[in-house]
Amino acid sequence: MARLHLFLLFLQLLLLCCTTSTQAQTNITTGSSLTPQGANTSWVSASTDFAFGFRPVEGNSSSYLLAIWFNNIAEKTVVWYAKTSSNGQEDTVPVQVPSGSTLKLADGSLSLRDPSGNEVWNPQVIGVGYARMLDTGNFMLLGTDGTTKWKSFGSPSDTILPTQVLPLETALHSRLLVTDYSNGRFQLSVQKDGNLVMYQVAVPSVYSHDPYWASSTVGNGSQLVFNGTGRIYFSLINGTQVNITSAGVDSMGDFFHRATLDTDGVFRQYVYPKSIQARRLWQQEWRAVDALPGNICQAILTEVGSGVCGFNSYCTFDGTKNMTSCSCPQRYKFFDEERKYRGCRPDFVPQSCDLDAAAAMDQYEMTPINRVDWPLSDYEQYSPIDETECRRLCVIDCFCAIAVLDKSTNTCWKKKLPLSNGKMDDSVQRTVFLKLPRSTNSPSMLSSGSNKWKKDKKYWILGSSLFFGTSLLVNFLLVSVLLFGTYCSIISRKKIQELQSLHNCGLPPKIFTYNELEKATGGFNEVLGTGASGVVYKGQLQDEHGINIAVKKIEKLQQEAEKEFLVEVQTIGQTFHRNLVRLLGFCNEGTERLLVYEFMSKGSLNTFLFSDNRPHWSIRVQVALGVARGLLYLHEECNKQIIHCDMKPQNILLDNNFAAKISDFGLAKLLQLNQTQTNTGIRGTRGYVAPEWFKNIGITSKVDVYSFGVILLEIVCCRQNVVLEAMDEEKAILTYWANDCYRCGRIDLLVEGDDEAIFNIKKVERFVAVALWCLQEEPTMRPTMLKVTQMLDGAVQIPTPPDPSSYISSLP
Repeated sequence: MARLHLFLLFLQLLLLCCTTSTQAQTNITTGSSLTPQGANTSWVSASTDFAFGFRPVEGNSSSYLLAIWFNNIAEKTVVWYAKTSSNGQEDTVPVQVPSGSTLKLADGSLSLRDPSGNEVWNPQVIGVGYARMLDTGNFMLLGTDGTTKWKSFGSPSDTILPTQVLPLETALHSRLLVTDYSNGRFQLSVQKDGNLVMYQVAVPSVYSHDPYWASSTVGNGSQLVFNGTGRIYFSLINGTQVNITSAGVDSMGDFFHRATLDTDGVFRQYVYPKSIQARRLWQQEWRAVDALPGNICQAILTEVGSGVCGFNSYCTFDGTKNMTSCSCPQRYKFFDEERKYRGCRPDFVPQSCDLDAAAAMDQYEMTPINRVDWPLSDYEQYSPIDETECRRLCVIDCFCAIAVLDKSTNTCWKKKLPLSNGKMDDSVQRTVFLKLPRSTNSPSMLSSGSNKWKKDKKYWILGSSLFFGTSLLVNFLLVSVLLFGTYCSIISRKKIQELQSLHNCGLPPKIFTYNELEKATGGFNEVLGTGASGVVYKGQLQDEHGINIAVKKIEKLQQEAEKEFLVEVQTIGQTFHRNLVRLLGFCNEGTERLLVYEFMSKGSLNTFLFSDNRPHWSIRVQVALGVARGLLYLHEECNKQIIHCDMKPQNILLDNNFAAKISDFGLAKLLQLNQTQTNTGIRGTRGYVAPEWFKNIGITSKVDVYSFGVILLEIVCCRQNVVLEAMDEEKAILTYWANDCYRCGRIDLLVEGDDEAIFNIKKVERFVAVALWCLQEEPTMRPTMLKVTQMLDGAVQIPTPPDPSSYISSLP
């Protein structure tokens, strides 16, 4: 008996020693440190269920996240990650560091520093004696007396764990993507007034749209609780508990638990089996056992913002899997397949407002979509009306993108892009019709359709600059074309019409009176820009449409060499393309000469690219493709090939949707159908001029290809090609530097600090490769604009461009 007593006493002492040893392992002492690579990459809890330290960022092997994760499952699911401020907004950007960084507990604080020794993150507390990674998933910093200085449970990211509480004025922020830990589009907030609210956020700002779920409670002591039994509820100051997820979920002893505000705006509670044997029977890694709201597609409906999915897409909820998905309608595609929240765009040319009703009916049709609806974006309603008329009214209206028919009330609604709050659901009873090109009008046939339009319809379209003056000679020539005369004498309206009839060129742009344009511009009050030939004013037509216009008032006319370019400029005046600036009309009254253009609200690409704020990568991609397609039209789809000769950012204008439009054809040259080159004097602008301008060889359309290569690099890098005052001489000329970066495999240097571009680094590399092909010194080695557009779109593979011996032979 005495022996048994001694054995039990020994066993107690052994257990005490083991417990003490385990406890000691959970304390991280002063002087401890972690690095992204090597033996010490994380601090693990006593049970080894959780770890705190560095996790490699998916898709970027050289970047690491400071995080907490489930350590005993294959996924290593992250439940917390450090964030820092950006643009004055606190805790919005995840802390990501390269290898060589160090996290160290020393001098009473915890500090993360990059390889250069710069502090990247600090929880902003002092007097820390030690740290501890708890089995609950809570990482804590404690004083020498054991008081809590900081804890990860107090600054949550997108997830809460059992025993965690969210007090007043704390929030969960969804990720932008599963692989992008930046603050996303949704927020779950415990508000100061005691209301638990779920918002959609307009990223990258912190502006919140109307709530899509709320507890509708009040009380200063309210808090969101995830208790130790796996139940999540909202506790009010009076003791009332509002269930957020169902009680009685799977055993806490057998399952890991977490609750996450997911990227689609749904707050889901997940479970995952702890035993390896149970996992073999587990069909999903993490299983959602409850969700709030139940159907996010139905929950969100906002007047401002896109809804759950991006603009022009629709949301589908799978109740059996408790999952949300976003889709594009027929003939639309995502701007970015990975970042679907950016929405969809049509993969066809939208209807031109210059088509008459018969042509619109001939080229477009209405295609029904089942169980899909975009409940907002209405701009017109008809009732009573039948289906045939509802379809017709949308087809002939260039603004109309879809028509919705409620057959029970014979009501028809017209909607325009962008469409918002789209959803697919069995509850949708209305019939939706999507306007699409008829099957015979594929994108490859659009040029022939536009040629037919040019022959039969009302307007000629001229590309010309709104903000940068053309030469005096060209302004005179443009007026001459509009008047269809060979002399610069003043011609009466009647004579103009006779000449138009004589030339059999269809109806001209509208002829305005000076009084009309004076009223439209408010007495020529608001100046948009000035040039050598005159001033450009902003105006608005005083008709039922109230279209905004830009009016160039030509101050002087030069009358030399008029006949030399008359036929060329006249042909340019008959071109039409969505990526060329439109000429709406003119005034020739007394001594007044005015040209009326469509108003380009976003100004020039030059101002857009080189301002203080870097434009979004997706918009820059859209602009680059638009410029390429405009040049493709000039080079290959016109009746006669047109060489622009002065492509530069100042001659590319942007409309309200950031669609790029080529302007200022003052230096353009035309080629006959059987002509491949022409001889002319040097034209263009410093930094964009092709080398052959300075050689005794013929000029071809490849001079525009060269200029486009320069512009493409400027779009990618958001800097001008020639910056002679650059601090680094190697960066002074962008085309040289881009070639060096490409050859060294360091494309990332060209977009340093541009997170969006770096995330799309493969596309950046593709665009740079295309630019280097365009910049080949030998013109025959440059691709055509057709090949350029195919390479930019990813339709063809891009071979490695040769290393050009020179980019800029001279900088005039």
